[in-house]
Amino acid sequence: MPKIKANGVKLYYELHGPAEADVLVISNGILMSTASWAYQTPVLSKKYRVLLYDCRGQWQSEHPAGPYSMEQHADDLAALLDALGIPRAHIAGASYGAEISLIFGYKYPGKTNTVIAASAVSQVDATLRGIAEMWLEAARRKDAELFFHATYPFNFSQHWIAANAAALEQARARYALLDFDAVVALCEAFLNLNITDQLKKIQAPTLLMVGEEDNLKPRRYTDIIAAEISHAEYVIIPRAGHAVMWEQAGVFNSLILGFLEKQSSLKTK
Repeated sequence: MPKIKANGVKLYYELHGPAEADVLVISNGILMSTASWAYQTPVLSKKYRVLLYDCRGQWQSEHPAGPYSMEQHADDLAALLDALGIPRAHIAGASYGAEISLIFGYKYPGKTNTVIAASAVSQVDATLRGIAEMWLEAARRKDAELFFHATYPFNFSQHWIAANAAALEQARARYALLDFDAVVALCEAFLNLNITDQLKKIQAPTLLMVGEEDNLKPRRYTDIIAAEISHAEYVIIPRAGHAVMWEQAGVFNSLILGFLEKQSSLKTK
């Protein structure tokens, strides 16, 4: 299991796909791991060198004591790319990872080929703060069962929940393995997110995606991001909740591949 020290923390990472291909980084949602991209990795790695990693505090990476910050996660990713000898990459992510990607895009333009952000926000309003503080309180209590019940209704659409009882039971079992001290630090970092006024600095080609039925970070948040990044492409994915990469994996993958192919074609013209 490869780990490398970056920005003072040991990060677990995986590389998939042709060594000579352009690198596509995918950053995890707050509770995700590299294994969470099982529907994406085999498809995207046919054409791209896919870099998956757990950020500080997640799963197989180091869990230093907090506090963490979203900017720190972007700095960690920049250091990871440097440590791996990768000068530039396509920077993608979902939810927490998408917010890292947006920050990376304006903080490290020289390392950014494109930005792909799914299910993202750029600020935490009162409604989202209430949900996140509920998650935070469950994490502080280190109550895996409570944390599971506080999170899953927001992460998936109603029809996906109804059709995937077995997958939810598997998720429930994984929650018992969480390092809740690290989860607290991750949640607190998210609650400090406020980057809307920085988004105009993103000059790289940008793709924004949101599930039509996202109950956690509905499209009004992506509307805010799209208004600030005037050149961004913006897709609302039907019949998908917050976890668009699972609920509509084929659409999600096709949007990424199509977007990246278009950028490649524009470069060669």
